[in-house]
Amino acid sequence: MKNVRIWFKKDYECRYISHLDLNRCMLRALHKSKLPVWHTEGFNPHPFATFPLPLSLGFRGVNECMDVKLENDDYPFEKIISKLNECLPKGIKVFNVTEPLMKSGKIAFAKFSINLSCDKINTSKIAEKLSEFLYLDKIEVEKKSKKGLKTVDIKQGIKSAKIEEKFDFVTLNVVLSAGSSDNVNPNLIVSAFEEYLQLPVYADITRLDLYNSDMELFR
Repeated sequence: MKNVRIWFKKDYECRYISHLDLNRCMLRALHKSKLPVWHTEGFNPHPFATFPLPLSLGFRGVNECMDVKLENDDYPFEKIISKLNECLPKGIKVFNVTEPLMKSGKIAFAKFSINLSCDKINTSKIAEKLSEFLYLDKIEVEKKSKKGLKTVDIKQGIKSAKIEEKFDFVTLNVVLSAGSSDNVNPNLIVSAFEEYLQLPVYADITRLDLYNSDMELFR
């Protein structure tokens, strides 16, 4: 059996489906495509697939991936792409298939593009306030844990940040801690910025890439 990593984009209406629904959607597509994917054993066999780092509800994803095992080692990758796309909705599109080079446990950072806008103030003011916000010594937020809500400082989880002022919005390109041990959700940054600004902010969030601890692209 050969391990393969299927790369896809998640956008449009599909950005609003949960990870559980995405999992169901991809499993149905694998089943309908009749690809030679390894199935689980037991009473109810189904295609086996794993997602290295699930994408939060409402986020766009341009470099998402899913790992499966092929029973046919020589099956063409191009055929996997075309057969899956025939079975997937508009908002999910497979664009590449590769052999995995890194294990999902190596993921340590994620890069996001966050477009911010506010009806109450112009983009120059947003950019100015966002710069002040990011220079704070601490950015404390309430974060859910297994033991309930706790106050955490997410500033230490921001590896890098760059602000770009556009015509009617401000883009924050940010690299955040990700993975099982430490994970900073961009929604926490948006919520903390709203509290700092004392105004509601609209945020459009796209996950661009994943990296390991050495900032090598996850592949």
